[in-house]
Amino acid sequence: MNIQDIKNRFGIIGNSPMLDRALDTAWRVAATDLSVLITGESGTGKEVFSKVIHHYSSRKHGSFIAVNCGAIPEGTIDSELFGHEKGSFTGANEARKGYFEVAGGGTIFLDEVAELPLQTQVRLLRVLETGEFIKVGSSKVQKTDVRIVAATNVNIPEAIEKGKFREDLYYRLNTVPVHIPSLRDRGDDIQLLFRKFAADFAERYKMPSVKLAPDAQQLLLSYRWPGNVRQLKNVTEQISIIENERLIGAAILANYLPGQNGSMLPSLVKQESPADFSERELLYKVLFDMRKDMVELKKLMIELLQHPGGEISFSDQSHQTINRLYSEVAQPGYYQPVQVTSETPIQPYNTQVQPVITEHEEVAEESLSLDEREKELIIKALEKCRGRRKNAAKELGISERTLYRKIKEYGIDL
Repeated sequence: MNIQDIKNRFGIIGNSPMLDRALDTAWRVAATDLSVLITGESGTGKEVFSKVIHHYSSRKHGSFIAVNCGAIPEGTIDSELFGHEKGSFTGANEARKGYFEVAGGGTIFLDEVAELPLQTQVRLLRVLETGEFIKVGSSKVQKTDVRIVAATNVNIPEAIEKGKFREDLYYRLNTVPVHIPSLRDRGDDIQLLFRKFAADFAERYKMPSVKLAPDAQQLLLSYRWPGNVRQLKNVTEQISIIENERLIGAAILANYLPGQNGSMLPSLVKQESPADFSERELLYKVLFDMRKDMVELKKLMIELLQHPGGEISFSDQSHQTINRLYSEVAQPGYYQPVQVTSETPIQPYNTQVQPVITEHEEVAEESLSLDEREKELIIKALEKCRGRRKNAAKELGISERTLYRKIKEYGIDL
């Protein structure tokens, strides 16, 4: 059997060696009666591969039933798969055949098999081992002749480690594994698929086919396509219907690719440690405090300029800011801290009088260094908490580990 014949029959587009290998494996195992586990990301076309296996098997004239295990509630999954007897549970007004009984002589495709409850996994294991099952509410053992093709986008070995999937069932299902490559691993197949989908939608909606400019083709290839072929088909249909232009550039295409400016594009991302986050939060706190001081000072200056020589009333927040700034910049022989309250007389500001500074006089400038501000903030927090580092770290909004490192870094002696 030619692989291209399989592609033509099932509408599979692509020349990727990984795709061809998966198709060849599916075709070869189809002639046997072995169970198959198809793996691959969501949207890669796992159900199409299950149909390939059924079509080229000796069961091709029997039933083919596709079951989405993740879409059936846990309370009814056993009934759906194995059937139930009348009165076996509330609402069971009559007996019902399950898929394993109906599909006798055919194939059952269990999509998202990793979503099966553990109790159902035990029942499924028995079918694989002995070909027997029991209906819900019955004690009669029934035989079935069904081939099982399962599929999942979950890492089964990890699910086994977490106790969410039975190891013995995994080995029973995984007799012959078929892995479908993700779209981003198929190279130029992405452009082939886009052109095929664009032509199909142009014919369906009676309109000219959309084409991609060179920059859009590059974006198409660099995007990660988390939804794989299903997402590409959806994007192509949206562009075909919505856009008036038939030649699509990268700017237009980018509007249809969620997160293409963020994490969806392949990139090297530096993982930040908790210490980096704590240090950044501390810097934000310093900057935020400085900003609040500047805002309050601006308000004070506006008040002074708008009321030259008159009475000025300050808010409690303004009084607190004045007191704190006085204490921060006070130096021996230069500034003296002044406690400002609502009763403190404020000298009118005279816009005509300018301070006289002699050539020998030095003007004290407040340091704008972030490191200095950070160091001062840490010292104040430690003094406020009387040296208790745990409380000081909580006051600063950082971890104790970060605080210890900062104390050592700035040489703060307590």
